[in-house]
Amino acid sequence: MAYLIGVLVVVVGVAVSIGLHEIGHLVPAKKFGVKVTQYMIGFGPTLFSRKRGETEYGVKAIPLGGYIRMIGMFPPQKPGEKKRRRPGTTSLWSSLADEARDLSAQEVPEGEEHRAFYTLSVPKKLAVMFGGPFMNLVLAIVILAVVMTGIGLPAPSTTVGSVSECVVEVGEERDCRADDPQAPAHAAGVKPGDELVSLDGQKLDSWDDFSQKIRATSSTASLVVNRDGEEKDLTIEPLVMERETIDAEGNVVVDDQGNALTEEVGFAGIGSQTKAQRQPITEVPAVMGEALVQTGRVVLTLPQRMIDVSKAAFGSEDRDPNGPVGVVGVGRFAGEIAAIDAEDYGMVDRVSGLLGILASLNLALFVFNMIPLLPLDGGHIAGALWEGLRRRVARLRKRPDPGPVDVAKAMPLAYGVFVLVAVMSVLLIYADIVKPITLSG
Repeated sequence: MAYLIGVLVVVVGVAVSIGLHEIGHLVPAKKFGVKVTQYMIGFGPTLFSRKRGETEYGVKAIPLGGYIRMIGMFPPQKPGEKKRRRPGTTSLWSSLADEARDLSAQEVPEGEEHRAFYTLSVPKKLAVMFGGPFMNLVLAIVILAVVMTGIGLPAPSTTVGSVSECVVEVGEERDCRADDPQAPAHAAGVKPGDELVSLDGQKLDSWDDFSQKIRATSSTASLVVNRDGEEKDLTIEPLVMERETIDAEGNVVVDDQGNALTEEVGFAGIGSQTKAQRQPITEVPAVMGEALVQTGRVVLTLPQRMIDVSKAAFGSEDRDPNGPVGVVGVGRFAGEIAAIDAEDYGMVDRVSGLLGILASLNLALFVFNMIPLLPLDGGHIAGALWEGLRRRVARLRKRPDPGPVDVAKAMPLAYGVFVLVAVMSVLLIYADIVKPITLSG
């Protein structure tokens, strides 16, 4: 039941995200006087709809997107201009563009030409087309801010998660031997669950605080821990060992050849317990910026990633756990998060995990829709920017206004992009079924 609830929560969240995306287009379009005939969530057969004013609002059977239908998306041919094949294009290419242009013209009722989308100024076109992705970006920021400031992000805490019994060489994974030196924290009596309070009289506010202080300690020091609500005074004698050099951001320092630098530091043998820790609102922009960069990298490398997915789906290769997933994979993640059976993973953690999925999805929707190719919003934005550039150049050269850009000429490419996206979606769904990625690995 918990699994199904998790899937349902994400399905509803995705539907809301799509709905808000389309509202981001709808509101400015109506504000600027464009006639909007449809507002639909989903594709395919209509499940139900209701007409209010001049706009039909409804939900369709395939919940993999949405759209609003505005009249006059493409400008008509100029008076006296004949349809002709452009040099270097095929008759099919030209006929597809002509068909799209004719269908657009048929949607414009006589006397309402001034309400067509193509008549808008460049700034208004940009506002309408950017409104959708912008809503997804805002939604991602709001969700991330709620998680960071209200729930917290997983981070090392001052609560002890593990205590090593002995000291082994870096990289070794084995049980303790009789001749292995005892780990300083174990010898001092530190136990998992202890809350680190102070080291040598200096208060410990974070795990990084403790880590930096213990690395700089080479002699016996007093350690105060809180155990079951009672403070205990312990004495710890860190071992001086050679470890990798860490910078202020917690990254390993390397030389010009990429080899990790080392230094002699104090070692205690304590592992931190990861806990959700609330972050100040000022940290949200930095985290969001990093998330945007990471999402952008995924989109830029999507062709190669899809090749890897196909090799895994139809071959014996393992699937990249950090690779793209489809709607089935996203649903599986949501179900697994909701159904995790662990004492230290409560309702708040489940809510945080599900919200994290929705934030990531909205961020992906924003980045993907900004790709400058039709039928994506980025393609219309690119067309509006090109139109603005042409008009500016014409004014500077004191030439007549060239008019709206004929975006219909790119419709054959748009059909290709649509088919490609459909193929990728089907491939991801198939891969999610035959070779799924799970949170448990």
